[in-house]
Amino acid sequence: MSQPTDPIELYYWPTPNGWKISIMLEECALPYVVRLVNIGKGEQFTPEFLAIAPNNRMPAIVDPDGPGGEPISVFESGAILQYLARKTGRFGGAGERERVSVEEWLFWQVGGLGPMAGQANHFRHYAPEKIAYGIDRYTNEVNRLYGVMNRRLERHAYLAGKNYSIADMASVGWTRGWERMGQDMAQFPHLKRWLDELLERPAVKKGLAVSAEARSNLADDKEAQKILFGQRAR
Repeated sequence: MSQPTDPIELYYWPTPNGWKISIMLEECALPYVVRLVNIGKGEQFTPEFLAIAPNNRMPAIVDPDGPGGEPISVFESGAILQYLARKTGRFGGAGERERVSVEEWLFWQVGGLGPMAGQANHFRHYAPEKIAYGIDRYTNEVNRLYGVMNRRLERHAYLAGKNYSIADMASVGWTRGWERMGQDMAQFPHLKRWLDELLERPAVKKGLAVSAEARSNLADDKEAQKILFGQRAR
């Protein structure tokens, strides 16, 4: 498949959701340019970004070589991964059975692992009050979800089966931060095997390194916390 003349625009901040797309773009060797969206400064609320991502969340992409050769914008990380998999014919599953498995585990991450790990991280590190119920609720749910992954990876090389896929790319960022989620990776040897393998992939390393210098210590940035955690309808 020919590469587009103009690079894909990646609207991005170095977070687990942003990494999903930078990893996929690196895995597919697609040319892209990073448009940083500093979520700690509220740049996700600008009219220009909302025209691309109406839910005021990154990541999003603009592909100048979309369907029919016309530009297309895509928001929501899972939708972007599926779009890029279809565009390139890679990492989305070969044949209907494998595609179903990839989609199962991708939606599992989008609907479960990501939100629960995000809440665990919030209540453990950013909540102004240490609420034991919230900490326990989400830390325990991440533990359960890591157990789901561990059992799956005991029998399969990757989440969707024998082949590496967008389901793995979606999950790696939410797993590498296991210590912040209050987890002990020694409990999950098969998950650890998978994580160690993925973190050695060159494209994963490159994807995780994109704009890494832009990350700040959010725990010390109270203004950024107000923007991120005090969002209301606008």
